[in-house]
Formats: sequence, structure tokens, C-alpha cells
Amino acid sequence: MAERVLMKGNEAIVRGAIAGGCRAFFGYPITPQNEIPECMSRLMPKAGGVFLQAESELAAISMVYGAAAAGVRTMTSSSSPGISLKQEGISYIAGAELPCVIANVQRGGPGLGNIAAAQSDYFQSTRGGGHGDYRTLVLAPWSVMECYTLTAEAFDIADEYRNPCLVLLDAVIGQMIEAIEIPDWKPKVPPKPWTTTGAKGRPANVVNSLYIIPSDLEEVNNRIQARYKHAAEHLTRAQSIRTEDADVVLVAYGCSARVCRSVVDMARGEGIRAGLLRPITLYPFPTREIDALAERGKRFLVVEMSSGQMVEDVRLAVEGKSEVRFYGRTGGVVPAPAEIVEQVKAMAKASSGSTTVNRQPTTVN
Repeated sequence: MAERVLMKGNEAIVRGAIAGGCRAFFGYPITPQNEIPECMSRLMPKAGGVFLQAESELAAISMVYGAAAAGVRTMTSSSSPGISLKQEGISYIAGAELPCVIANVQRGGPGLGNIAAAQSDYFQSTRGGGHGDYRTLVLAPWSVMECYTLTAEAFDIADEYRNPCLVLLDAVIGQMIEAIEIPDWKPKVPPKPWTTTGAKGRPANVVNSLYIIPSDLEEVNNRIQARYKHAAEHLTRAQSIRTEDADVVLVAYGCSARVCRSVVDMARGEGIRAGLLRPITLYPFPTREIDALAERGKRFLVVEMSSGQMVEDVRLAVEGKSEVRFYGRTGGVVPAPAEIVEQVKAMAKASSGSTTVNRQPTTVN
């Protein structure tokens, strides 16, 4: 029987990373993710790995680059402003076709903002965040259990696609405590003939993101884009809850999805057929799943703790076939279920045949 323990989401990130084969962690403190480096400092040496608190976020991501080039499963973590500082290094890592895992426990912004939960880093996370034609593969846990399993899996995904994989959560998920069952996780570590581990007996390997000849750099870009296309076909994941007969489908991830799960039950208690589509992979985005629901005449309410970011991907997936509305709270405010139920009621009053798309985000503060 699996061991059942009580832990925070941030601690589950650490334990999942170690189970996934992480043996080098480089980080720098920032709230609300500080339990990650703190826990790593205790557990990583016991696992036979390396923990190092770098002198800055820039130094931490550069150390990740070096460890990844040597073939080590490596990770860093931070919160929104700290992730911004790492963007140059993340672009270099993607350009060098190196695997690594990054955890972002989002906080309110912009600027220093506050340490409350937010989901306003969606654009940064799913569009790459730094310079150049690259993306980070993005997983979004909504429970402490998924903090463990998705982080462990992120290392397999990063190795498979030779690309940074981002675990994106918010302060609520990182700080909350739940009982989880520790699974018997077996990492899938592929051969890495490209590593810089010494060239004795073989030609030298070069890990680099600088290509002076344009056609050479184009070849690298085409190779990277081919991996993203493969990911869109094979990695995309979402959870559907009571969407089969739903008239209104809520779309949310992370903490917002947990709130919306309660909204579905509340709305149905009042005779409104509501459902929930929860993206688990934010990039690649579950476009096909949403498109299939739109084809069946479903209307959508996107709920985010932002002024409206993921809603753009939902609108792109729907392609004008159905109504898409948005409800958001910003600055670290978590929406209450009753607020969202009122939005669902307003949609339920609309004609089921309506194809009007709400182009402007509706943000309530």
C-alpha cells in the first residue's frame, strides 16, 4: 500500500522532483515558494544530489544550464518576479536544446505586487517569456497530489523534448496542505549522447545557442518547432467534469479550477447544467477538446485570477463557433464560488443558440 502523508504543495514539488530523478537544484529565495528551496536543502543531499542557493536568479538559471549540459536532471524554482529575471537563461536553455524543469509559484503583480495567489503569468509561461521562437512546455497542477506527480513527470517530458518544462501553480496550491499517497515512481531516463561529460573515446560535443550562419540557426528552429508539433499531438491533456450535458462549460486551471468545481455543483443545484474543462497542459493547450465542445453548442465561461490571458487561447480554440465570456479577479484576490455562479446564471439566461463572442474581458475587482 502506498504511503499516505500530509504535506504542502511546495513540499510535494520537491518530493516529486527527487522521485523524478532530479539531482541538482539551484535557486534563490522569494515568497511564496520558499519552502521549495528550504525542503530541497534538506532532501537533495540525502538523495545524493546537489543543492546550491545561488547569489541571484540569473546565477541560478545559468547553473541549471550547466548541469543540464552535463546530462544531469536539474531544476530551479521561483515566483513571478524571479521567473522574469530567469527569462534570458531559459531562452538560452531552449536554444541549446537542453532539458530542465522550472517551478513557478505565481504571486500578484505586476512589479513586486504581493505574495498572494495569482494567475497572471500565463502569457509569460505559455508564450516562452524570453526572446526567440521557443516555448516552455507547461503543466498546471490543481492539487498537492498533482504537484508531486506532474513535477516527477516533468523531468521525463523535458528529456523527451529536450526543452524546459514549467510547472505552473499559484500560491494557494503551493501553500495548501493535503493528504497524498506517495506513488512508486519510476523515471524514464533516455540516452543522452549529446552531453558534455568528457570526450575520451568519442568526438567532442558542443552545447551552444549561438549560430552565426542563418541557415544553421533556421535548422535548429525547425527542429525545435517539430518537437512542439509532436507535443501538441501527443502531450496535450485536460480533465472534463460533467461537460457531456452542460450548457455552460467553465474553463479554469489551478486554484481557479478548484473553485469552479464547487460552482458546477452549486449551479446544478439551481437547475443550471454547468460543467468544467480543466487544462492540465497549458502549453500545448487542449484546443481540440474545447473545439469539440464548441461544435456541440457549448458556451464557455473562462475564470482566471488575472485580467484575462488564457481566455485568448479559449477564443482561438472556439473560432467564433460559440459564446465565450470571461470572469477574473486580480491582485491576489481569489474569486468566491457565489460570484462565479452569478456569472453562470447570466449566461444561462441567454439564448442557447447564441454565437455572440464577448471580445472584451469582464474583470471584477
